[in-house]
Amino acid sequence: MASRDDVDAISGFVETYQVGGFEHIIDEGGVIWERYGVFSQPAFAFINDDGTVETKIGAVGREGLIEAAEALKAT
Repeated sequence: MASRDDVDAISGFVETYQVGGFEHIIDEGGVIWERYGVFSQPAFAFINDDGTVETKIGAVGREGLIEAAEALKAT
């Protein structure tokens, strides 16, 4: 989820890095980032069934994403 930039810059990023194969959301006011404690990218917010959130700032890599998904699945 992009934030802290204008739509043209975000669109340029999507085009430059060829990541247009999925939906992109723009948090123009930074409200969603603030809600989940995100202050920079990359960041990941993992939300459990009970609504608890664990936010990780920084790259987690493929294995980190798999571990986080497995941990969520196990609860």
